[in-house]
Amino acid sequence: MTASPHPAPTRLGPETVTHALLEAVCDGAGAAVADVAVLELLGPGAVACMQGLLTNDVDPDGAFVYGALLTAKGMIVVDGWVSRQGARVGYTVPASGRDDVTEIYRRSIPPRLARWRDRTDECVVLRLVGARARSVSARAGVPLPETPGRAIEALTHGTACEVALAPPGAPFAVQITVAREDIGLLREALATAGVQILDPAALDLARLLVGWPALGAEVDERTIPQEVRLDEIGGVSYTKGCYTGQETVSRLHFRGHTNRNLRGLLFEAEPGPDAVVRTGERDAGRVTSMAWIPAGARMPRLGRWIGLGVLRRDVTPGATVTAAGVAARVVDLPFSLPYIEPA
Repeated sequence: MTASPHPAPTRLGPETVTHALLEAVCDGAGAAVADVAVLELLGPGAVACMQGLLTNDVDPDGAFVYGALLTAKGMIVVDGWVSRQGARVGYTVPASGRDDVTEIYRRSIPPRLARWRDRTDECVVLRLVGARARSVSARAGVPLPETPGRAIEALTHGTACEVALAPPGAPFAVQITVAREDIGLLREALATAGVQILDPAALDLARLLVGWPALGAEVDERTIPQEVRLDEIGGVSYTKGCYTGQETVSRLHFRGHTNRNLRGLLFEAEPGPDAVVRTGERDAGRVTSMAWIPAGARMPRLGRWIGLGVLRRDVTPGATVTAAGVAARVVDLPFSLPYIEPA
């Protein structure tokens, strides 16, 4: 496989990240339509087939987990969220990964065990962010699973949907999958209950704040799961059975270490278009995503640019680097907004 050039970093500037958006993402309740594809496995062997592909464990019934599909050499092909309802296993992935999933399913799923279908064109995935997302969803009449990391099939306002609660640390709180023709009713009910209907950029901001990797930004065809925190954020199981690429992932976990890691960056000025990170004259990695954090309740004095970068292992939190042409400090993830206030 020929490695493709790195894309320009995802950039959320002041025109996108307003004070109101930041407050909704952090302290309020906001909802945005996710740019995703939805694919399902169905049949008596659906669960077993998914277990043989995914880095995470889809047991028990009702599970809602994050995980990736890998190449035989352990490189990430696509990542996403799995929901299991009996013998049906849904996989919600970035829209750019849709063709890769369908190709893997065509190649790997025996028809006698399971069949797959692409539901992307018939349904919409709404993701809710913010500290009040769950309580406001309940106020809107949306039935919720009893615990995080679970998904249920539900009926809300006469509309059949799947509702999932994300585990702690995820870049969203609630995921609702609904038929495309019913999305208007759902959005109206949520808005009436106090949910702000947001642009999809809100989901990018939320995942950047918690240090969550994105396909096409932090993740490409050269990426191993541990390099972008998949083990830290609950995307890898080391106790389940075999899956494609497991040998590389397990060997790295039990016997080795990654050569690069996903880190946070606090920029001292507005970053430029150059994605390179340097320590002195030495290349230390690349900036993958960045966002402006405006002044407000969480940033009382000045705003600041923050970002994510895939950096060499020896560039540890506390180090000062040159990133995207300006000085930056390397920090642990997730970000803590009071911590990123300028001194």
